Amino acid sequence: LHLSHFCGAPTALKIIKNLEKYREAAKLEINVLEKIREKDPHSKHLCVQMLDWFNYYGHVCISFELLALSTFDFLKVNNFLPYPINQIRHMAYQICHAVNFLHDNKLTHTDLKPENILFVNSDYTLVYNAEKKHDEKRLKDTRVRLIDFGSATFDHEHHSVVISTRHYRAPEVILELGWSHPCDVWSIGCILFEYYEGFTLFQTHDNKEHLAMMERIQGPIPQRMIHRSRKQKYFCHGRLDWTESSKAGRYVNAKCKPLRRYLLSKGAEHLQFFDLLERMLEYEPSKRITLSSALRHPFFRPLFHSIRFML
Repeated sequence: LHLSHFCGAPTALKIIKNLEKYREAAKLEINVLEKIREKDPHSKHLCVQMLDWFNYYGHVCISFELLALSTFDFLKVNNFLPYPINQIRHMAYQICHAVNFLHDNKLTHTDLKPENILFVNSDYTLVYNAEKKHDEKRLKDTRVRLIDFGSATFDHEHHSVVISTRHYRAPEVILELGWSHPCDVWSIGCILFEYYEGFTLFQTHDNKEHLAMMERIQGPIPQRMIHRSRKQKYFCHGRLDWTESSKAGRYVNAKCKPLRRYLLSKGAEHLQFFDLLERMLEYEPSKRITLSSALRHPFFRPLFHSIRFML
């Protein structure tokens, strides 16, 4: 929902249902948004700006700058055709930049997914794809903003056991090992894969099947994580209790393959991209690349001379 001239400019309005539990959640989100506005008044770190909030007959209403389609919705209207690698590079840098800002301010987003990354402008041109013999939509502007801080959690706050939308959920969350900033990095890895291929990396709704997919793509789960896990029901003798010949096992084998086999090209920029993905999809949170390091990865080198103009 948006109001055409709220606060003098096109404005998006988030309206929270008039129920106590939702009002309490809205107060927590407003607290996060106020912190973001205080630390970044000029939106240099690409998190959506809250303009104001008010109570309307028990409905908490939060007004924001008006943005365009989400990165998921653009994929959808483009028939799930992948984004070009140069556009992924710019989008990925911005996402890492925004979430790194949150981590620097002791916040974990906890619900990163393509739906929560919005384009500033989703206008496009039609480009003819000679190989596929049809037109495809090509974005004119790949500037993005990070949205939805309803689940964002400060380091000192209570950490819920289950976080993140299923397909972007890190292994330490599934195994109930506790979580912190690295869980956002895992989610970003899943998002970037989706931009590159046009489909979800982990297409499942079951924890054990999700872990089996991880093993098919990234190899065995480390023993240290298995031994520490509160979810021993998923394991037998230190290994995932999984039968490849079962119906579920055949599904995982058909749906998943080792990560490098998803490469669409052997070109240098594609190889650099997959090196970054592998570091983001590292099982051990302590070994997973940090976003401050990710921002210096060679994949982003083509942006370094111009990035201050592109953010």
